[in-house]
Amino acid sequence: MTRYAPRCLSLLAGICAAVPLPASSLERLPLPAGCKPAQRSAQARPMEAMDVPVFPPVQLDVRTPFEPSAFSAGGYRYLVYELQLQNYSEASLRVEAVDVLTPAPDGAELLLRISGQALRDQMRLVGSGAVDSAQTLETGRAGTVFLCVAFDGSFPVPDRLLHRVVLDSAVAQGPEVGTQHDTVKVLSSPVRGSHWLADNGLALDLHHRPGVFVAGGTAQISRRYAIDWKRRVDGKLLAGDPLDVRSYHAYGEPVFAVADATIIQARDGFPDNTPRTPAGFTPAVPLSMESLAGNTVVLDLGDGQFAHYAHLQRGSVAVKAGQRVKRGELLANIGNSGDARWPHLHFQVTTGPGVMSSEGVPFVLDHFRAKGPSGQWTVRRQEYPLLDSELDL
Repeated sequence: MTRYAPRCLSLLAGICAAVPLPASSLERLPLPAGCKPAQRSAQARPMEAMDVPVFPPVQLDVRTPFEPSAFSAGGYRYLVYELQLQNYSEASLRVEAVDVLTPAPDGAELLLRISGQALRDQMRLVGSGAVDSAQTLETGRAGTVFLCVAFDGSFPVPDRLLHRVVLDSAVAQGPEVGTQHDTVKVLSSPVRGSHWLADNGLALDLHHRPGVFVAGGTAQISRRYAIDWKRRVDGKLLAGDPLDVRSYHAYGEPVFAVADATIIQARDGFPDNTPRTPAGFTPAVPLSMESLAGNTVVLDLGDGQFAHYAHLQRGSVAVKAGQRVKRGELLANIGNSGDARWPHLHFQVTTGPGVMSSEGVPFVLDHFRAKGPSGQWTVRRQEYPLLDSELDL
């Protein structure tokens, strides 16, 4: 069995490509919610044999707003992206399945079919959330199918993917999508030490992954790969008064530059919030596009990618816009400013300097230790850190 993982072509630039590596004995980590394994079908099927032509064609618009890039996490290679559906017909459409395929010399191979409860879990209607039990898309309605496809290394990630949407009475063809849209940066960790938790990353049942947000007139998912870095000691995020930010194990921890980069934004002055409790949450400063991230640092990583550090401690930001920093250089300390309910570092890499007005892109850390479900510690290299692991960085 061959496992595919990034090879760094330029250590300074963090430019990586997928190359085969020998299969390793590393423990595979559980797939995040909403992620499904790809399975190569026994044989290719001609495209014309899979679909019965109809006229007029099914009036379902199917598109991918942002192509994915393959990256490694937990012993798998992942593709994370979305299909947007909009019903332009005069009747309701029932979505029975979504197929992910790969082109083949004699047609196409099925990699993954999503149907039933899995489809209901992964499809959201614009404006109203979950679909009904029949996966109905009413006339004029739009929805998003959130896809996360995991490859176990038994075959390489295809360069191109095909899609089709199976309806109750027809089939709609979806887009052909590339799988190497962006360079996947190999970064050092933004935090250091033990007992770290990479919270809210990738899983569809958490708020980052499905977080479509319209800014500047465009719907994007800047938080597609965002991580909330928290510390959990003896199974708890804090020790002491839950209303005191200093009780939280992550509070005040230093954060570091993940690469040689240029600071393009450094904002300080927002106070810490009182942490959220069952009684509710009120931010110290009314939320706006300016205050949402609180005290922030944004790095220009090159190649059109930007690293965002949000919710930093007031008075801790140690850099200025325009400054060059080296990998590992101190930037600030973790706080609870902006829209933070509890002290943590919100970290993401995106296509632009706006924390919400850009598309999230994947990244991997050069190395870290992870404690898997079996309790075994393993050294992970050039992987994106997953939620269900205790991490030493």
